[in-house]
Amino acid sequence: MEIHQRHPWPVTLEEAIAIQEKLSSEIITSDQLGTVHYVAGVDVGFEDNGAISRAAVAVLSFPDLQLLEHAIAKRPTTFPYIPGFLSFREVPVVLEALEQITLIPDLILCDGQGIAHPRRFGLACHLGLLANVPTIGAAKSLLIGKHDELPLEKGSWQPLRYRGEVVGAVVRSRARVKPIYVSPGHQVSLPTAIDYVLRCTPKYRLPETTRWADKLASNR
Repeated sequence: MEIHQRHPWPVTLEEAIAIQEKLSSEIITSDQLGTVHYVAGVDVGFEDNGAISRAAVAVLSFPDLQLLEHAIAKRPTTFPYIPGFLSFREVPVVLEALEQITLIPDLILCDGQGIAHPRRFGLACHLGLLANVPTIGAAKSLLIGKHDELPLEKGSWQPLRYRGEVVGAVVRSRARVKPIYVSPGHQVSLPTAIDYVLRCTPKYRLPETTRWADKLASNR
């Protein structure tokens, strides 16, 4: 898988903010994906008290969601945990895992934010731009924005608004279970992002892509 490295990895918060502000204008939130045969999930765990980052990529068939290939990469952790800047901590090692796979995904679902981010450049945006692959952010927790009350039924959703703009959706992926927060990463519109997240979430709260990647990243 070819990676388009657009910048050196920063060591300061100021450098990270500058990268986010510069590259956010290149994010495409209209559908640029073709027929989806392979979907992937990515996740990062940590070893040695956080000193080593362990990334996993899991490639599944679509729409039947069977695991076809996976890869693991490890590297020293070089950026601290700061909400809103997780891509600088996690994407470097995720890219190393992506470089190992032979089945190139048509779509990547990320356990993190897309444009539902203060500078519209969450982890899914960053990864999508550097890997040149359509991406979706499907996060377990809310970073920014507000939404109306969400019905309890599976498949229900409400727009997520931030500073007068719709930046994502809060989605009930399983009835009567806490929702997930979906937003476009790169080359995917919000309606398409919601559709694919729900199609990748047949049974549990989280997409099968995320569940597989989390298992592999956590070495469980």
